[in-house]
Amino acid sequence: MNRIIFGILSQLNKLLLPRFSKRQDLTRLKKWEQALVGWKMWVTYRYLDAQEQKPLP
Repeated sequence: MNRIIFGILSQLNKLLLPRFSKRQDLTRLKKWEQALVGWKMWVTYRYLDAQEQKPLP
């Protein structure tokens, strides 16, 4: 269940939110941009954790 939810959120992040990977210096981001980077990281980590968990038999 978590895998599906975080997979959908991950795809929405890719489609709707801007990319910050091309920035030279991430320390110069505005506060709202830092919040977006944090959100994207949180969703990515949760999705990867959900993928590692094996379904119950």
